[in-house]
Amino acid sequence: MLEKRFPNIKVIESGVKQLKSEEHCILTEDGSEHVYKKLCLCAGAKPRLICEGNPYVLGIRDTDSAQEFQKQLTKAKRIMIIGNGGIALELVYEIEGCEVIWAIKDKAIGNTFFDAGAAEFLTSKLIAEKPEAKIAHKRTRYTIEGRKKEAGTKANAGNIGSALGPDWHEGLNLKGTKEFSRKIHIETRCEVKKIYLQKEFKISKKKSLAFPRDHHNQTLTTDKEIWPVYVELTNDKIYGCDFIISATGVIPNIEPFLCGNNFDLGEDGGLKVDDHMQTSLPDIYAAGDICTAAWQPSPVWQQMRLWTQARQMGWYAAKCMAAASGGDSIDMDFSFELFAHVTKFFNYKVVLLGKYNAQSLGSDHELMLRCTKGQEYVKVVMQNGRMMGAVLIGETDLEETFENLILNQMDLSSYGEDLLDPYIDIEDYFD
Repeated sequence: MLEKRFPNIKVIESGVKQLKSEEHCILTEDGSEHVYKKLCLCAGAKPRLICEGNPYVLGIRDTDSAQEFQKQLTKAKRIMIIGNGGIALELVYEIEGCEVIWAIKDKAIGNTFFDAGAAEFLTSKLIAEKPEAKIAHKRTRYTIEGRKKEAGTKANAGNIGSALGPDWHEGLNLKGTKEFSRKIHIETRCEVKKIYLQKEFKISKKKSLAFPRDHHNQTLTTDKEIWPVYVELTNDKIYGCDFIISATGVIPNIEPFLCGNNFDLGEDGGLKVDDHMQTSLPDIYAAGDICTAAWQPSPVWQQMRLWTQARQMGWYAAKCMAAASGGDSIDMDFSFELFAHVTKFFNYKVVLLGKYNAQSLGSDHELMLRCTKGQEYVKVVMQNGRMMGAVLIGETDLEETFENLILNQMDLSSYGEDLLDPYIDIEDYFD
């Protein structure tokens, strides 16, 4: 499909067997050898599974594993989700007709993105029984062609498919066997202690807990149902379920390229890249989840392994490679000046800007909040009178104004709390 549209592109469907950086060539699993002048590694990341090789533990990382999840869910009465990142947040809200037990190691949900206040604002939406009409997303939508065919072939081969974009659950029917809309129970400040298969659990003589009837009643009752798999948490509670979703982050997929190559690696295991996306080895670039940004970042930008950021890195890496091939120099792309991420959680529009959680600011900062229950949550991070970051949940229409205020670092000390006064049209004021 791509080759027909762009004759200068050749697509090779094969895994990498070995990278020979000194010889500037790649060996693929089909026995071919490909010589390169410039190479960009965009192999993404792999799910950090809580348990390898267990048929009841499923990691959702790519389009194929998402299809497999949908298939498993149609037969499920109860599932368990482990993790507190973006995929976990999306799943707990989207799943219907199935009991969901959500285990997180933090005090509040969405710790990667939110503080406790924002988490509380969102949690009330989870308890609501009937899902309301979904909000429209005013941005470009990304889909893949030939999805069903691709999912069938790659899933069988055990290869990693294409990464999940922001619309990954659109088009999937995330419904279990029951008729209710949503039933979620959250276990906070805990991790997985042990996973038992049905036979192992029977031998252990331990008791599992029934699904709690409501959020206020903390009475624990023994579960009489027999489940295929059981999870013992570090808070000593045990729950049975049909299968477990491991949504505990990712690991950069660097293994295919390490043998015989002396790459500099970041603390998170990614390939270190400079401000032109170049690794420590000549003529080899990297972009997306596989790499670690090793340049001195802008004061209001940080790397996060998000689909949107991976796309920006890939686009910039292509520009850098083209410029280097022509002997030209290129300035750092503007997309790395300010961290900006737009997504949707619990049917709310969510915008994260700059140091939205006061990352690396220490105690030398202050927060300003505005919250209208069920409508919007606005948090601004200030340092020395200047806006450093913001969290916007709901239709606030403040993202463009705040983006400009963070970028130009205007001194806002004189405005104080009026900055978030809902009766002042701040967009026109700073236009």
